[in-house]
Amino acid sequence: MSGRLKLRRGLVVDEEPLTVEIDGERRAAWADELLLGEMRKGDEVVVNAAALDLGLGSGGFDVIHVNLTRGLDASGEGHEHVMKLNYTSLQHPIPPLELPVRLMDPTGTKGAPEASRRSMPVLVLPLHGHLAPAAWAAVQAKPGLKVGYVQTGGGALPGSFSRDVARLRECDLLFGHITAAPSYGGENEALSVAGALDAAANGLGWDVAIVGPGPGIIGSETRLGHGGMAALDSAHAALALGLPTLLSPRLSEADPRERHQNVSHHTLTVLELLLGGVGLPVPADNPEVAAQLAGAAGDRHQLHKAKPDLAGYAATGLPSKVMGRGIADDQLFFAAPLAAGQVLGASAVGGAG
Repeated sequence: MSGRLKLRRGLVVDEEPLTVEIDGERRAAWADELLLGEMRKGDEVVVNAAALDLGLGSGGFDVIHVNLTRGLDASGEGHEHVMKLNYTSLQHPIPPLELPVRLMDPTGTKGAPEASRRSMPVLVLPLHGHLAPAAWAAVQAKPGLKVGYVQTGGGALPGSFSRDVARLRECDLLFGHITAAPSYGGENEALSVAGALDAAANGLGWDVAIVGPGPGIIGSETRLGHGGMAALDSAHAALALGLPTLLSPRLSEADPRERHQNVSHHTLTVLELLLGGVGLPVPADNPEVAAQLAGAAGDRHQLHKAKPDLAGYAATGLPSKVMGRGIADDQLFFAAPLAAGQVLGASAVGGAG
C-alpha cells in the first residue's frame, strides 16, 4: 500500500558511523537521539527502511523509529501542552517560542507587529546548501553581525540533522537556530515561521534572519510539488511582518537537469507567485543570469548586484559541496548565496562593520 510505513527490526552493530543489521545486511542508519535517546552497539531497534530501499540520494539511509532495548522505559520531561509532529507516533511536547498574543487596542485596531518596528532583514533560501555561504558572507560584510537561522519545512525536519548548522555554531557564524513547524528539535521551537521571525526580532537579539529548509530538499519534478515552495511561504511571512525581505536565487551552471540550469525553475516560480516585492541579490559578472533574473523580477522585485568572494569562502573550510559538486564544479551555485549574504549583511543595522 502506498504511504504505508516500511518498518523492519534491526540490530545496532556500529555506533560511529551508526550502522544496523537487518536480515544479515549491514545498512547505514541515522537516529534522532534528541527524541529517541542514545544508540549503543547491540541495541535492538525498529527502523524505517523506505529511503535506503528506494536508493534516495541525501536521504539514502535507514531512520531508527524506536530503540526497543532502552527506549521504551524512557519518559519525556516536557509538560507543555503544545505538540510538534502532532497526531503522529513521534508527537512530543515543546515550549513554543512565540511571544504572547498582543491584545487589540481600545479602538479595536490591531497594532503593527513589533518585528516590523525593528526592521530585521530576512534572507529566504531556496535550499539548505545556501546556508553556510550566506551566513559567512553576511558576517564578512558586517563583522560581529548576529545571524540567526529559522529552519522550515521543505527538507529534513529534525533540527539536529544538519551538519552545516553545527559547524556554523562552532565557528560563531550563527547566533541561534529556531525550528519552525513542521521542523523540530532546534535550540528554540516555534509553531510557525511568522512566530519564529517575530520572536527573533523582538526577544532573541538577532540582527538578521536566514530562513530556509533543512538538508535534502524534496521534489516531484513538477512546477509546484517540491520543497522549494517553502520559500514562498517564508517570504510571505517576512513581508507580512513588515520586514525587509531578500530571496537568494537558486542558480547552477553544472546541474544536469535542464530545469535547474542557470536560474532554477524553483526561483522563477516563487518570484512569479509572490504577492509582494522582495529584494533579489544577483552575482556580478554573469550577464546571462543577471538578464534572466531581471526579466523574472520585472518591476515588482528589486535587484541588488554583489560580487561574491568565492576564493575567500573556499579557503574557510566551511561546507562547500552540494549534490557532490564543489565550488570548482559549480561556481554559479555558490555565487548566489555568497552574493545574497553580502547584501544581507550590508543591509543590517547591527554588527561592528
